Amino acid sequence: MAAVTLLETKAISRSFGGLQAVRNVDLQLNAGEIRAVIGPNGAGKTTLVSLVSGRIPPTSGTISFKGEDITALRSWSRVTRGIVYTFQVTSVYPKLSCYENVALAAQRGMMRGGLMARLVVGEHRIAERVEAALARVGLSGAIARQAGELPYGHQRLLEVAMGLALESELLIMDEPTQGLAPHEIGEFCELTRVIAKDATVLLIEHNMPVVLELAERITVMDKGEVIAEGTPAEIEGNADVQRAYLGTDAAA
Repeated sequence: MAAVTLLETKAISRSFGGLQAVRNVDLQLNAGEIRAVIGPNGAGKTTLVSLVSGRIPPTSGTISFKGEDITALRSWSRVTRGIVYTFQVTSVYPKLSCYENVALAAQRGMMRGGLMARLVVGEHRIAERVEAALARVGLSGAIARQAGELPYGHQRLLEVAMGLALESELLIMDEPTQGLAPHEIGEFCELTRVIAKDATVLLIEHNMPVVLELAERITVMDKGEVIAEGTPAEIEGNADVQRAYLGTDAAA
C-alpha cells in the first residue's frame, strides 16, 4: 500500500531576534509512522515541533496537514484537526484527579465534531473515552487520584492519556521517557507501538536505545537544520551522526 503523507513542512524557518532556531526544514510524515527527531541541545528540535503544533508561528515556510495549509492556524485549531503536542514539562492539573484531567482533554477533542456533535454527546461518552485512554497507559487504578500525587513518570503517562482522549491523528511527544524507570520505558515502547496503529507519532527523544527500537525513520537536526534522515540502520551508519550523536568514532 502506498504511503499517505499526513504532515509536510516546506522550508520552515523560525528566528528569535538574531538567532535562527530552525532553518529551511523540509519534513514529511506518513500516516501511521513513528518518526524520531534527534540532535544535541539547542539543535532546534523543540522549536520545530512547536511550529508544527502551532505554539509559535514560523518566520517563513509552510506547513500542511492532510493536504490543508495550516501555517496560519493557531494551536487550538490544530488540536481540533487532530494535532496534539504533549509538553516536555508535564502540563497536567495537579489538583485535579486523573479522570478530570483526561475528561478536560476529551471534551476539547469533541469540539472537532462541531456544535451539534457536542450537544448530542453526553457524559457517558466522555466517561468511555476517559476510561479507555487511562486503560491504554496503564493508569486505570489511579483514576480517582490527584494528578499531583502521581510519581513523575506516571504524570508523563497521564499526559499521553490526555493526548489519546483528544483522539489525535498526530501525537507529538517531547522527551516522553524522561523520568521513567527502566521497566516503565519498556512499557512506554509497547504503548507507543499500540498508539501508532491509530495515529502518527512524532517523537523527540535523547534515549537512543528507545529511538532505535521505536522509530521507522529518524530525522537528525543540528544548529536548526536537518543534517541527516533515514532508517535507524542508515542513521547508525552515518559517520557524522556517529561522531556527533551516537558517541562512536566511524574511524575506529
